[in-house]
Amino acid sequence: MTPTTTRTAQDMVRSALAEIETITVGEARELLGRDDVVFVDVRETVEYEQGTIPHAVHVPRGMLEWYADPTLPIHKAELRSGKRLVLFCAAGGRSALAARTLKEMGIDNLCHMAGGFAAWKEAGLPVRR
Repeated sequence: MTPTTTRTAQDMVRSALAEIETITVGEARELLGRDDVVFVDVRETVEYEQGTIPHAVHVPRGMLEWYADPTLPIHKAELRSGKRLVLFCAAGGRSALAARTLKEMGIDNLCHMAGGFAAWKEAGLPVRR
């Protein structure tokens, strides 16, 4: 029997970060409002309802693969629009994992925002409630 290697959540996030593009809050701010960019909030519904980045599409991490699958009726077309996707969560871990998942599903024009929504708010940037 082969021994199993245990990986922590942080190991998984570090691995994802090595495979995806990360942008700063400042770089994300420069993308806000552009027609060729979609911000994707992967936080849970209760988090999303407390505020989000203006015009962000809500795609909870737990439903990501289903919303990104164009063969399913619940597919969110924004995820396969060809526009650049900027994924974010509360602090950056879930969005890194989500970005890697979407990349594995064939969506390449994407990045994740370091520091997540907490960093966005801390920078005093606009929030939609």
